[in-house]
Amino acid sequence: MEQGIQFDADLIKRYNQTGPRYTSYPTAVQFDESFGIADYEAAAERSNASGRGLSLYFHIPFCDTICFYCACNKEWTRDRKKTTPYLERLFKEIESQAKLFDPNRKVEQLHWGGGTPTFINHDEMRQLMAKTRQHFNLYDDDSGEYSIEIDPREATAETIKLLRELGFNRMSLGVQDFDPKVQKAVNRIQSEEETFTVLNAARAEGFLSVNVDLIYGLPFQTQDSFLQTLDKLLAVEPDRFSVFNYAHMPSMFPTQKKMREEDMPTPDQKLAILQATTERLLQAGYVYIGMDHFAKPDDELAVAQRSETLYRNFQGYSTHADCDLIGMGATSIGLVDNTYSQNRKDLESYYAAIDAGKLAIFRGVHLTEDDELRRNVITRLISHFHLNFATVNQQWGIRFDEYFAKELMAVQQFAKDGLLTLDAQDIYITAKGRLLIRNICMAFDAYIKPGTTNRFSKVI
Repeated sequence: MEQGIQFDADLIKRYNQTGPRYTSYPTAVQFDESFGIADYEAAAERSNASGRGLSLYFHIPFCDTICFYCACNKEWTRDRKKTTPYLERLFKEIESQAKLFDPNRKVEQLHWGGGTPTFINHDEMRQLMAKTRQHFNLYDDDSGEYSIEIDPREATAETIKLLRELGFNRMSLGVQDFDPKVQKAVNRIQSEEETFTVLNAARAEGFLSVNVDLIYGLPFQTQDSFLQTLDKLLAVEPDRFSVFNYAHMPSMFPTQKKMREEDMPTPDQKLAILQATTERLLQAGYVYIGMDHFAKPDDELAVAQRSETLYRNFQGYSTHADCDLIGMGATSIGLVDNTYSQNRKDLESYYAAIDAGKLAIFRGVHLTEDDELRRNVITRLISHFHLNFATVNQQWGIRFDEYFAKELMAVQQFAKDGLLTLDAQDIYITAKGRLLIRNICMAFDAYIKPGTTNRFSKVI
């Protein structure tokens, strides 16, 4: 497939509504506290007969400083001793979770996220990985996709060397913006030297892929200043870029109130930054994967997209589609068999559950067959920009044109606007439609009703 995009500012403005990012379907809005531990244990038992691999996610919530834009679940503290009681509970949770799953199932994917995973010290990193290897069947080579989120202010070349020794082979670096004025406004002072020290160390230690995170829409950003940051990073050629739209939702994330809205780019200025950034990345030889992600043409994500084996989950795009995801740590989300589940969000209740000898799950959802079918359709669209009806029919035993008759009527307008092509066999998302893939996916979302998308960010 051709992996380009076409920037149509007028269409983007017209379709720039709020909507899900579809790291899951149904989204977390549909999670309910009627789903409990017994439901999760039953799902784990069912999953053991599947032959699927496992994906493990560990949430490390601590941050030394608070980035004002951040919408992640985190715990701000300068007290490094707080990691001890957290890891004690996390180790117990690892033991409890491992008892539910067949020990022969391979861990195809592993991810440490946060917060700031490298907030914990080197000995604690060794202990966490050792505990994981003790209870789960990890690879001893690079066959698995083992990744970690890195704040370069909390890592050194020695840290990167240790992480590689522990088995990590992919990383994502938080940069956001090098401009000093922007950094001060968002309370994230991070030097270029710190960033490139970590990136160069990852190369030296043989990490298979390095991603860089950038955010546009922050205070004092301009098109020229943002491109200056981008060009400095392009000079060292990371494998991937994630270029996120800042979603200003201070009612949900109070620290965002510390940034002045009058200092932020206008919607037109944000659009200009996105367009200039997209053009610069394409000129540099990167391809558009989707949902803010760009990669080199030979990167495994780009290769998987061309072969239509790419997948999307809570960690973003992945080449390991057929796994059960076990979420561990406060606020973590899991996907096991036909269920989603989430752990307690605050440390106090998370600790209380683990101390009582229980899992920390407090809500979730059972997916109906319709949910699973729609998730499959949305995942294909958002990952491959293509949907073949016969493939869906064969997998799900339906007639696509009958089952989704209403949805096919709804996407006619997208076709008229040139966002997709539609015939009796396929939907193809055009280069013009790829930036608006969330809108197209929303047509197949049974939970989207008028007025129900206000909890989500704008699509651009």
